[in-house]
Amino acid sequence: MPTSPASHEGQPAATTDHLAWRQHVPALASAAAGIKQASDAWDAVSDSFCDHYGRPIDEKGYADGKVKRDAEAWKHVEVFLAHGPEVLAGVRAAASGADYVEGPINEDLRRLRGIDTTLERAGQIRHEWDQVMALMDASLPGSREIYASQAQEIRNSEGWNSADELSFQGPALARAADYLANRVDPDQPSQSERAQVALARSTSGNRGAPPASPLAPSASNPTAPRRSR
Repeated sequence: MPTSPASHEGQPAATTDHLAWRQHVPALASAAAGIKQASDAWDAVSDSFCDHYGRPIDEKGYADGKVKRDAEAWKHVEVFLAHGPEVLAGVRAAASGADYVEGPINEDLRRLRGIDTTLERAGQIRHEWDQVMALMDASLPGSREIYASQAQEIRNSEGWNSADELSFQGPALARAADYLANRVDPDQPSQSERAQVALARSTSGNRGAPPASPLAPSASNPTAPRRSR
């Protein structure tokens, strides 16, 4: 195995693990931005379907809009399910006690306290979806497509709360991971630049959130957008 430069005893294995989770940071940053984009797009038009009291007057348009939002957001939740636990473990291994008290990522690290529950809940929703699909394949041969769409809408709707949580926790995880990855391995190219490229690619052809915002250092708490119901 190659030896990393200026490494301490036992460092090569740690560096290898670090590089393994480090490569997923841009994907998480892009996914967090994608969830926020889906939420913002819905918030921008949701009031047009409602009266002054917030009650839907165009029930079909309102329902269709939420279905579209939930479906778009769930695609990004899947990215967190695929890569989030590995990156989260890397962050917790690399962060020191002092990082939680002061420094550029202390607020981001605090925001991660509930992310385990968020990922666990989303994982359970996906597991239940997989079970439903397996039952459909076994009991409804030839009719899967008819019922799969409805089941998918239910999954996406149930997953929206997890997506909403990840719209806040996800950027914090990406920022903390980016900072710690570059601190542990400063010779590697900045992951922020790679994340910006990933964000630009994911939102090409669409109106998206500014690519730099998900990875900007958390100097203060951002203003929380109005949450959709």
